[in-house]
Amino acid sequence: MTIVAWQRECLFGEVVGGETRLNGYGEIIQEWWQEMPNHFPNVELGAFVSMPNHIHGIIIIHDARRGTVSVPINEPNFDNISSVHYNDETVKQDVNMKRGEMTSPLRSPTLGQVIAYFKYQSTKEMNTLDGTGAITKFWQCNYYERIIRDDREMDNIWSYIESNPCAWDDDNENPL
Repeated sequence: MTIVAWQRECLFGEVVGGETRLNGYGEIIQEWWQEMPNHFPNVELGAFVSMPNHIHGIIIIHDARRGTVSVPINEPNFDNISSVHYNDETVKQDVNMKRGEMTSPLRSPTLGQVIAYFKYQSTKEMNTLDGTGAITKFWQCNYYERIIRDDREMDNIWSYIESNPCAWDDDNENPL
């Protein structure tokens, strides 16, 4: 996926000698990118690069079997969670619940939900960086996505992402 900065402004750093040098905003982006699997346990991250005015990354969403519930990290009542068998599926249930009540299954997040979380959290923190209290937009409204269908395509996209800073001079997103 690719997310572009608001009005394609170079907000996140610069490319020097084929390497991205992040500024404060770029470091925030890097931190929130790495935070996503902590918020979405079934999300795995692949190659990632922050460019001066856009980011590229691979997000892998592992589907949970229908009817299974993953226990969220830092669940306050973790000791009260047990596995139960229901309709030929094992699910998690709070043992303090009334008999017959089942916890709602956690849904696998959509790519849109994962990206919305990333954009919201990074924007919120970037807006606190200058301390003025002003609300600034940092991201375009949408994002570009591509479904990776096989290992060959994964290798090609992974390589493209990792080599993106070296190609910055010829990048369509480069305003110079």
